[in-house]
Amino acid sequence: MNREKLIKMAGAVRTGGKGSVRRKKKAVHKTTTTDDKRLQSTLKRIGVNTIPAIEEVNIFQDDVVIQFINPKVQASIAANTWVVSGSPQTKKLQDILPGIINQLGPDNLENLRKLAEQFGQQAPTKANTNANADVSKPQEEDDDDDVPELVEGETFEAVAEEGHAS
Repeated sequence: MNREKLIKMAGAVRTGGKGSVRRKKKAVHKTTTTDDKRLQSTLKRIGVNTIPAIEEVNIFQDDVVIQFINPKVQASIAANTWVVSGSPQTKKLQDILPGIINQLGPDNLENLRKLAEQFGQQAPTKANTNANADVSKPQEEDDDDDVPELVEGETFEAVAEEGHAS
């Protein structure tokens, strides 16, 4: 090896000026564990308490919902601090809508109206395409799912009283 190449390699790992000791290998810092420990110590200082038995946490942002399934939830009411830990899933509001209608607040009412308008616009176009496609085919009647017609003059109460009388 030539002298210039050795000087260049030695200069790349020198920590101080001329005459200082050369560092043998670069130190690798693990910041993830120290950040987690620092966060946990800060939360302990605030005085958070774990809230057990929470199955799901939904955070609403416009048309997007950040959903945590079985998260670890910690809270400090005095510090107005809530900590939700777990693996998040980002979903669209219409994908999880039927199950979360009771969780929607007044601030999400406008988003719900927009979704209703979108579904209203999509439904007539689908109905028109289905009607055009099925013109040649006669539709089958499913009487099994229909509610039977009531017989005039008969009520459920009258039938029940006749059953008790006999």
